[in-house]
This record gives sequence, C-alpha cells and structure tokens, in this order.
Amino acid sequence: MALEDAKTQVDQAFTREDLKGLSYENTFGGAPSFARRRYTKDLSAADIAVTGVPFDQAVTNRPGTRLGPRAIREASLLQSPDAPYGWGFDPLSELAIADYGDLAFDYANVTAFPGTLQAHIKGILDSDTASVTLGGDHYISFPILKAYAEKYGPISLLQFDAHTDTWADDDFSRVDHGTMFYKAVKSGIVDPATSVQVGIRTTNEDTLGVNIIDAPTVHEIGPAETARRIKDILGDRPTYLTFDIDGLDPAYAPGTGTPVWGGLTSAQVARILRDIAGINIKGGDVVEVSPPFDTTGATAIAGAHVAMEIICLLGWNMTKKNG
Repeated sequence: MALEDAKTQVDQAFTREDLKGLSYENTFGGAPSFARRRYTKDLSAADIAVTGVPFDQAVTNRPGTRLGPRAIREASLLQSPDAPYGWGFDPLSELAIADYGDLAFDYANVTAFPGTLQAHIKGILDSDTASVTLGGDHYISFPILKAYAEKYGPISLLQFDAHTDTWADDDFSRVDHGTMFYKAVKSGIVDPATSVQVGIRTTNEDTLGVNIIDAPTVHEIGPAETARRIKDILGDRPTYLTFDIDGLDPAYAPGTGTPVWGGLTSAQVARILRDIAGINIKGGDVVEVSPPFDTTGATAIAGAHVAMEIICLLGWNMTKKNG
C-alpha cells in the first residue's frame, strides 16, 4: 500500500482531500507542510491547527529562529508515513490536523506584533481548534498565552527550558524572550502554583512561585519520576505546554540562540512527554529552533518530534485514550 501510494502521491500539502491519514509521499520531494497535513485556513472540521510564527526580534543572543517553522516542517516529513512510536494510537489518522500556515505580520513594526499574534491564535481557538505553534523565539508564548487565558482563564504552564524566562521587567511594552513569563505571572494569565519549569540550569533567584524541576534533578530522579511530579503539580488544571529547544542539551540541539550545557537528553524528553499523557493540555508550542547554527538538521528534527508529541498529548484526551 505504502509503495503504491508513494508512486502517485505528490504535494499533499495541497492535494490531499481531507485532514486525516498518513502520507507516503516521498520525504525528499513535494511541497513541505507539517507531516504532510493540508494547508488550509478553514478550521471548521479541524481538531488541531499547526501554525508557524517566524519571529526572532526578541532574542538576546543569536538570531535565526525566524527560519525555525520552515525547518521544523521539513524535518516533520520523516514522520508523515508512520504513527508516532509508543503511543498506541495514530493521531495522524484519528485526528483532523490542519497546517494553518504562518502568521503574517509587519517585520518592521515590532510593537504591533504581540497583538497580531494574539489575534491569530484567538482565531484558531474561536474555531474550537487547539493550536500547536512552531517558533520563532520564545517571546511568542506570551501573546499566545493571552489568547488561551482569554478562553480558559488563568492557565497552568508546563515549560521545558534551560532558562526560567522570569527575569523582572515591568515594562510590558518591551518585547524580550527572557522576561515574558514574569509578565505572564504578574498579569495573572499564568497560575504559578500549578505551573512547572523542567530542565532549568541557569540562575534566577526569584521563581515567582513557579515549581522548578531543574536539569540536575531530572538526571538524578529519572524521566518516570519527573513525569509523576509534573502530573502532581498540574493536576487537572487547563495547561499550556511550551518547549524551548534549549531545554535539550546542545549535544542534541545545537541550533539554538542561547545553548547551555548539562541539559536534558532526547531520550529523557521522549519518556517524560509520553508519561504525562492525560494532563489537561489545551495547546502548545516548540520554540527557539535556529537552523543557521546546526548544519546537520538535528535541532529541527528534535523540534518536529516535540511538536508531534504535543499533538499526541492533545490527541490522547481527544480520543479518550486515557480511559
């Protein structure tokens, strides 16, 4: 079946007839969309919308994450012919997943960007569709969280990261990828007591009450116990998952703006994400993939896998695989 389909399938980003099903199009050809999902702005039948935000004007060190969405989409083509391993169900066949394309914005009008992105995500949520966003630098999570909080109220944050991104900054007009979760907590859209940051390995004394499972702790207790602690903290609260690719050690994700040694391994992350199945996740993002700093493409591959795992977490609840 797969061989016969590979002979005839091409450009399924545009030619596929529905939003469900595996794709056997040659991974090295055709127009790339996320996992060969169809590009569409019609979300009336969609469960999940994958969207890109090619924005990196908030970085403190190396730029390049504006190229992340395109690279993640290309890397995701490797996953389009098969169900994700280890989940026991196939979200690509059971869920209606659309590639909603990228956010359109004026790159020279940075002050208008947050509102533009918030409205973009609100449009997805107003369609009763969950969003999975491909960044872009990590600032993008702040406008996205505003849209989610508008729908769900104060939300719990599950953050994988080398940095807390809660450095104090009371100028809410500043666009900075190191202060947005300080602003999210201070503005009341994130509940710190039921939020958790995983993989942290940089110093920031004021945690704002957010729970932290730092990288050395993950290495010590292992992924299974880490997942158990995450689930205990989140409970059944509506949760948004944000994954900064620098949560991974630079050995696994060198293509990022602010790499920090001593990070999580890809195997640890894969186990943690599978073991937290059943959390009340409402949406998520993967950010800070900077292709110019990784000639191998390994960082984009990791980003594509994280995005697929977020889809699996959403699908676990949507298909009632949690019992």
